[in-house]
Amino acid sequence: MDKAKLNQLRPLKKELELIDKKLDKLYERQENVPVVMGKVTGSSRDFPYTEVRTSVLMDEPKEADEIDKQVRIKEQRREQVEMLITEIEQFIAEIPDSVDRQIFELTYIDGMKQREVAEEVGYSRGRISQIISKYLKD
Repeated sequence: MDKAKLNQLRPLKKELELIDKKLDKLYERQENVPVVMGKVTGSSRDFPYTEVRTSVLMDEPKEADEIDKQVRIKEQRREQVEMLITEIEQFIAEIPDSVDRQIFELTYIDGMKQREVAEEVGYSRGRISQIISKYLKD
């Protein structure tokens, strides 16, 4: 794990909220797609099976397809964001030392500055930086 990835935790959570809002709007649009008359081709029920065209009510195809495409893209991105958040939170949860884990939670999950974290746990700001560096790759 590196600092750049850890620093993405809070923006990723915000992005997840935005994706959920966008998906809600898309689902609402999906329900309100206009219905149009369309023609479908099939075969008759009896032999000889001749081609038959039937009129049906259906969602407006172009708009419905566009909304479906956007929903798939947003759902895929949502899944990626959730995986990244889980990976970061798992890394923090696996830190064996309780104080070190608190330092990471306060810094990366709660978004506190290192000097604020230092005051909270009773260390110097420099010591907080050392502890964080101990666990991270550059």
